[in-house]
Amino acid sequence: MRNLEFKEQMREYSQWRSKLMQAIEMYQQWRLRYGMHDAESDNTILNLLSGLKSDRITLAFAAEFSRGKTELINALFFAETGLRLLPSAPGRTTMSPTELFWDEEGGSYIRLLNIETRLEDVSLIELKQEPQRWKHIPLDCNSPTQMQEAFKELTAKKSVDREVAEKLGLWSKREAAEQGNLNPAKVEIPCWRHALISFPHPLLKEGLAILDTPGLNALGTEPELTLSMLPSAQTIVFLLAADTGVTKSDLEMWRSHVFKVSSGSKQSVAVVMNKIDAMWDDLTGEKGYESAIHSQIKASADILRIDEKAIFPVSAKQALLAKVKHDPELLERSRLATLENYLANDILKERRTILMNAIVRDIGFMVNESLSLVDVSYSNAISQLEEVKKIDFENKDMTGKLLAEMRDRQNQYMATVENFQTSRQVFLTQAKMLVDSFGKERVDEIVKRTREDMAKSLTTYSMKQNMRKLFDELRDLLQDSVDLTNETRRLIKAIHKKFKDEYGFVEIEPQLFSIAAYQLELEQIFAEGEAFRASAKTTMTEQSIVINKLYGTLIAKARHILKQAHDDAATWSSNVMTPLMHQIKDYKKQIDGRLLMLRKINESKGNVAESITALEEQLKQIRKQREELVFMIKMMRTEGLQFDNK
Repeated sequence: MRNLEFKEQMREYSQWRSKLMQAIEMYQQWRLRYGMHDAESDNTILNLLSGLKSDRITLAFAAEFSRGKTELINALFFAETGLRLLPSAPGRTTMSPTELFWDEEGGSYIRLLNIETRLEDVSLIELKQEPQRWKHIPLDCNSPTQMQEAFKELTAKKSVDREVAEKLGLWSKREAAEQGNLNPAKVEIPCWRHALISFPHPLLKEGLAILDTPGLNALGTEPELTLSMLPSAQTIVFLLAADTGVTKSDLEMWRSHVFKVSSGSKQSVAVVMNKIDAMWDDLTGEKGYESAIHSQIKASADILRIDEKAIFPVSAKQALLAKVKHDPELLERSRLATLENYLANDILKERRTILMNAIVRDIGFMVNESLSLVDVSYSNAISQLEEVKKIDFENKDMTGKLLAEMRDRQNQYMATVENFQTSRQVFLTQAKMLVDSFGKERVDEIVKRTREDMAKSLTTYSMKQNMRKLFDELRDLLQDSVDLTNETRRLIKAIHKKFKDEYGFVEIEPQLFSIAAYQLELEQIFAEGEAFRASAKTTMTEQSIVINKLYGTLIAKARHILKQAHDDAATWSSNVMTPLMHQIKDYKKQIDGRLLMLRKINESKGNVAESITALEEQLKQIRKQREELVFMIKMMRTEGLQFDNK
């Protein structure tokens, strides 16, 4: 990729995605036009297009308080407003996790969720489906001043009884002791638990989403941040302050949340050392400035156990000021460009790869099947044309012989259909066992029983044992599905081979269902849940709140993965026999066409020329059909997709 600003690269990515969608839509119309579509494949393509349309690239910003995180977001994305759009000042500014995105249907707004909802056993995912539960503040995009004023609500605080703050996970005896305030009657807490901001910024409109997390305390008491939101982001931007280096709380956040979430996955982490301007010393000058920055980077890299090149020194304050005042020298001094280039190249390149792999997985086999079937039709049409041209029409015996051969093939077709129906029935029986193995009833039974056991637990040890029992039972459920998957894969391969060997069908490699990705995701959830449960922050928080939220989040996420496995297995079992069905349909069409033509020729010699003309027109149509398909495949390949057929 060229060295462009992040916003330019994002625009390029958005255009690439639009062209990809256009090629897929053209392919869908092609299948419809030439009668090669079916309900299952139509649904697969529509779901794929819907996913591409709603695709978002999420950048998660994680840091302790006073690291300049919000200032960096302003500098990277909102400098053109000429204001500090997001509240950014010394101390605790962002009090609640904040998501920024563009909601085309809902327009511009801020939605705020009351902090008291932490006491409810309802997940954030569920609460997002209930907009009436949120405070709604419209945004006037033509008035930066109104927007700036509206954004101040994100920092709102209120005073509550200490017992209430403790239940909400916002006060602990240890922290109070460290601050010398052991027994306060009132505690100041944030008003809001979560914020959703829809804003028509060009980058957000093109699919960027930003997650701003407010420090270690929120990560420790909001399981969904740790278990769902951070892991789903493409990149985590982790901020340190150059004037403090890696503090104890920075290190805890890094080990417990950032590094743990990103390790073992394709997710990338950008470590930003902000506030380098604070290291300037008039006495030591430029040389001392560079030496101080390098020394702090080296020390931080050693503590975090990462390469020094993975740390980006930046002054978000200088970068924002430089962009607002259009000062290129100050912008260069801020060193923001290096971070922007990294984000653009790393995130967008990785996101393209993920989308391309998903498209090849979902429709690659359809494209290969389409090309194979068109090639077979073309070969058969040429063979038929040569056959008609060679017929000695004075020799009635020869025509009669060809008619007899075609009737034999018609009988063979009937046997093929019968065989197919038998094989299909065997496969559907096996596939149903596979799909049912992920069934909601089985999962619900395990979840309900283990949650009841947890509710009866009187000790932490007992709770841990029941948690382990839940994980083990879900693992066992998935292992049963692994065995069924392997049996089903062997069966579908055998069916395809049979039709190739016995009836001469084109060998189209069947799409095979895999369970490995779901296993990996579940294991990651189990590992994250165990680490979260064991963290010091969780231990200090009101146990009933943490446990309810933890299990609610874990169970909800595990159930979602198992439901996805169930739905994907059902879709696969519906689609995997389609290529054979298409070949049988095409086989019948060829036989019927040849029989009709031979009957006409047998009845009247004058029909020969007409038959040849009709076949030549048919060849012309098939060539056109193939050219259209090859053009669409080239379009998809231009956008980076690689299918099996060359």
